[in-house]
Amino acid sequence: MKRKRTKRFGILALGAGLLLLAGCGANNSANNGASPSASGGSSQPASSSAASGSPSASGDGIKVGILHSLSGTMAISEVSVRDAELMAIDEINAAGGVLGKQIVPVVEDGASDWPTFAEKARKLLTDDKVATVFGGWTSASRKAMLPVFEELNGLLWYPVQYEGMEKSPNIFYTGATTNQQIVPAVDWLLENKGKKFYLLGSDYVFPRTANMIIKAQLKAKGGELAGEEYTPLGHTDFSTIISKIQAAKPDVVFNTLNGDSNVAFFKQLKDAGITSDKLTTMSVSVAEEEARGIGADVLAGHLTAWNYFQSIDSPENKKFVDAYKAKYGADRVTDDPIEAGYTAVYLWKAAVEKAGSTDVDKVKEAAKGLEFDAPEGKVKIDGDNQHLYKVARIGEAQPDGQFKELWNSGDAVKPDPYLETYDWAAGLSGGNG
Repeated sequence: MKRKRTKRFGILALGAGLLLLAGCGANNSANNGASPSASGGSSQPASSSAASGSPSASGDGIKVGILHSLSGTMAISEVSVRDAELMAIDEINAAGGVLGKQIVPVVEDGASDWPTFAEKARKLLTDDKVATVFGGWTSASRKAMLPVFEELNGLLWYPVQYEGMEKSPNIFYTGATTNQQIVPAVDWLLENKGKKFYLLGSDYVFPRTANMIIKAQLKAKGGELAGEEYTPLGHTDFSTIISKIQAAKPDVVFNTLNGDSNVAFFKQLKDAGITSDKLTTMSVSVAEEEARGIGADVLAGHLTAWNYFQSIDSPENKKFVDAYKAKYGADRVTDDPIEAGYTAVYLWKAAVEKAGSTDVDKVKEAAKGLEFDAPEGKVKIDGDNQHLYKVARIGEAQPDGQFKELWNSGDAVKPDPYLETYDWAAGLSGGNG
């Protein structure tokens, strides 16, 4: 069943309300949680501008923004994405740059605080006059930045899987949308692990919207909702929720917690005697980088759904992993958002070179249908919605912190952010179109 869409109006009322809630929670938690050094970040400064002697100051460089949480609860995940984007910039500069010019990164800290993301995005576009911005992680941060980019006709490359129901002309989405991650993960779980789901997430727009979609999918496919709980970002006491999970006896816990809350949840789950052989937990925001913070021994056996794993055996991925470790340390790992951030820089480069300009409108037009041999495999930009065709994957955490792939979609999946090809999803987008 097809339903027409015009732009990005999915679940606006829900998104706006949850964004306010998330902003309040983030303000309280921004000074708690992992610091860049604690999460294995490089020694890059948290915030920097192009120096007076840099190429941009003399008109020979192209400034781009790098905007991630380098402090607060989301630093555990975002610092490494920044590192990957900076690595891509260094590689491109070493090969001659873009249009014969060096790329000059301007790095800012969103501080796990959504109003700060909007403020820094505006600064990058108006004061620093960057050609584009690579950044964000949570949907709350993206939704805070979105109106700024649309108002100023800026361009954001967003590297993380998300809940869909959005399509902005000023954002390229290089992470998965729902039909490339959550929907196939639920289908696989229903077929392989059981029908009874317990939904656990952080209290902001991504988990709330993702779980709304999951509930519709379960209802249509004979699944059962055993429970649903949300906690503030940065939350660390899961004892009551774990007791509720034990009482509900689900077949699956579908986990949409974000940030360092995952460290507390999985450690407390193990302390309660709930191991992966007793209860299946599927996460969509826990990857190799988070496994380092949680502990590989704690996470082993649990499941995750992504489009990229460090364990992918391909020449492109081996080159990427080797370069990342050589630059940042042999103990560092790559993961899906890290790879998507890296890929985004190369896609922007290709679009700029095809357009012969950094002009936003020309770059958007040139980007339609562009392909890139990424570490995850060949990706392609969908010209209609500015998302990527991507292979969906499910993996099992191993004792060494890597993931063993259990299933993949084979071909790259066409992005369908509004789930227009799923009859059971009718009406989920708030009735727009």
